Amino acid sequence: MISIIVAVAKNGVIGDKNTLLWHISEDLRNFKRITSGHPVIMGRKTYESLGRPLPNRQNVVISRTQSHIEGCTVVSSLEDAIALFPQEEEIFIIGGAQIYALAMDIADKFYLTRVEHTYEGDTSFPEWDESKWELISQESFVCGEKYPYPFTFEEYKKR
Repeated sequence: MISIIVAVAKNGVIGDKNTLLWHISEDLRNFKRITSGHPVIMGRKTYESLGRPLPNRQNVVISRTQSHIEGCTVVSSLEDAIALFPQEEEIFIIGGAQIYALAMDIADKFYLTRVEHTYEGDTSFPEWDESKWELISQESFVCGEKYPYPFTFEEYKKR
């Protein structure tokens, strides 16, 4: 099973200069809870923004320029990354924008954090057709412990 997990600002922005634009402790904990024990697939730039493999997850990096990254499996395409795992295993696409765009049509589930604030950034989440997805859970927050704006955790499955 292929799942996408992402946090997206109100205007579609997901990052700027290869960094996150917000720090929402609840979202980071939610990401860890959902992805721990599962493979995560990311592009090279996303890996570089993390700076290290994520613990308790098999990290797969898609790169056309690097063939080895310590603690990760490196492949040259999303198809090669997906082929590493049995179909019944839930694997997570964690970024960036190009990898999300490639995965959107083949994903089975979609974990979306809607950040209800506008940010300036150079990277946006690709357009997606909400009519192809069924909302199966939703949890809203007026703010975070240390984050002043509202946000919502949403989980979708492909129709």
